[in-house]
Amino acid sequence: MTTANKLTIISIAIAIAIISLWYGQSNALLPVAASPEAEAVDGIFQLMMTVATGLFLLIEGVLIYSAIRFRKKPGDETDGPPVEGNVLIEIVWTAIPTVIVLIISIYSFDVYNAMGGLDPEASRDSGPQQVAEKTNSNQGLEGLIASVSDYLALGLGESPANRSKNLTPLSVDVNAIQYAFLFTYGESGVVSGELHVPVGQPVRLKITAGDVIHAFWVPQLRVKQDAVPGREAQISFTPQRTGEYPIICAELCGPYHGAMKTQLIVESQQAYQSWIDQQQVAQSQSLEDAVAVGQTDPLNAYAEEIGVNQQTLEQLPPHTH
Repeated sequence: MTTANKLTIISIAIAIAIISLWYGQSNALLPVAASPEAEAVDGIFQLMMTVATGLFLLIEGVLIYSAIRFRKKPGDETDGPPVEGNVLIEIVWTAIPTVIVLIISIYSFDVYNAMGGLDPEASRDSGPQQVAEKTNSNQGLEGLIASVSDYLALGLGESPANRSKNLTPLSVDVNAIQYAFLFTYGESGVVSGELHVPVGQPVRLKITAGDVIHAFWVPQLRVKQDAVPGREAQISFTPQRTGEYPIICAELCGPYHGAMKTQLIVESQQAYQSWIDQQQVAQSQSLEDAVAVGQTDPLNAYAEEIGVNQQTLEQLPPHTH
């Protein structure tokens, strides 16, 4: 190989590396990251985009070069050389993907742990053997399901960083029903159709469903968790940017699934406390007066059972029939 060819190959490799790093780190394909957990997920995404961009440019470049360089010449009727294989090339193209997958896997596991995926309080999985030992063989299917539910948890727990700081998270119960999310603030008793949280304070959501499977998804937090009837899932995050972000149901749950949306409102501690105080005053009125909003909204059937008031119902998205 001549010096000129070597310089050409080196120049192409440098160009591919620069383009890959530039596009992988500044592609603007994701919405704003509203939490440290979202930034950690973005790191994985940017790494994969960098690798994918480099592989795309390399492979497409080789294909285009080969199609031009080795195209059939006019009048050439000869056969190509009898190539059976190249052990070195086969080892290389097997080793490279293996290394890439291992790096991404280790990085993903580290991010999953940093987000609270290995929190023992949220991942109480005793294993099939222990569950089987504690399950009476005469319980039947319903008893088995109930026993397993006691030992399995879903979602993300508190991050190691927050656990080490002994920060007290804001705990909110999330009940997904057709076609709305209802948020219950345990200590205050406030029930809302919107999720209000103070900026900078860890938040723990306990998610369940009242009818069918739903999903709690906030793109700006990079978290999405299924809400399963009879099961409690948990996700934790720490909002770091004030603003309003959409909460979307990402699981097909019925004919009005597309309208099942609400808002996550991240605000200052003072604004959050003021909102809590206002909600407590508004919800102190009689429940019968609170739910007297007409008989056309399908959510009215849930109002008395769940304990919501008129102001909460007005926060829920309208449904067009």
